[in-house]
Amino acid sequence: MQERPFKIFSGSKSRYFAEKVCNSLNCPLGNMNIETFADGEFSVSYEESIRGRQVFLIQSTFPSSDNLMELLLMVDAAKRASAKSIVAVIPYFGWARQDRKDKPRVSIGAKLIADILGRAGIHRLITMDLHADQIQGFFDVPVDHLYASSVFIDYVRNLNLENLVIATPDVGGTKRASAYAKFLGAPMVICYKIRKKANVISDMQIIGDVEGMDILLVDDIVDTAGTITKAAELMLQKGANSVRAVASHAVMSDPASMRVDQSGLTEIIFTDSIPYSQKSEKVKIISVADMFANSIERVCNNQSISSLYII
Repeated sequence: MQERPFKIFSGSKSRYFAEKVCNSLNCPLGNMNIETFADGEFSVSYEESIRGRQVFLIQSTFPSSDNLMELLLMVDAAKRASAKSIVAVIPYFGWARQDRKDKPRVSIGAKLIADILGRAGIHRLITMDLHADQIQGFFDVPVDHLYASSVFIDYVRNLNLENLVIATPDVGGTKRASAYAKFLGAPMVICYKIRKKANVISDMQIIGDVEGMDILLVDDIVDTAGTITKAAELMLQKGANSVRAVASHAVMSDPASMRVDQSGLTEIIFTDSIPYSQKSEKVKIISVADMFANSIERVCNNQSISSLYII
């Protein structure tokens, strides 16, 4: 592997992804040690010099919060080791669903995490499919926001669905689904849901015609899979021919895999931004490591990354 003018390191839970990125870039993954103490506290150390180097730290911040804390310690250690610049590469940005005050006396978690990362010392963020685009404005450093549509579009086209209809499982995803619909030249329908509380749906209705159609549900996150499986069942009841789903981040908290297996979904396609270790015949994982590798190379060469965006 050739020597590069930058170094790539990874937290413990995103090493699988960092190794793919390094393979794509034909460069070695940096040597780092993460030591865990008996009480659960941990420390990080770089086992090679990074003085004056551009450092990319790959770590998704999905639960538990240890992943975020690992990243913060990696940033702090890099700053104290005299790295020239520190780029946080966060394929899945956790706490992004807390992007606003939707009721009184609640925190805005996404803003808090942005402030913490900035104060820790990052100079740039590379991430993918934030839950809300405005989260980019929470950061005081440049944000390169990538989109999984770059890999999903080719997959959808290869399905050759004659009666394709793009759907969103909730009103909040209308903009995302509309972009897919316009690019693919397909009609769009919307699922309108009412929640009693988080992860609990009390009612759902479809706005649009799905009879005889092949539905593609588009979302950014699937957590418990309650919304997306309920939407699939409702569409099949309304006469849909088939229902598939694409989602950027496979959070897939229990009992999500069981719900997907027992649902009317033909398949659900995720990226590898989060490790998915459970088994489901209906789940397909597509890698976005090459896209992130390309972005890293372009950042190093001061090149535009906008050509990576399809929609």
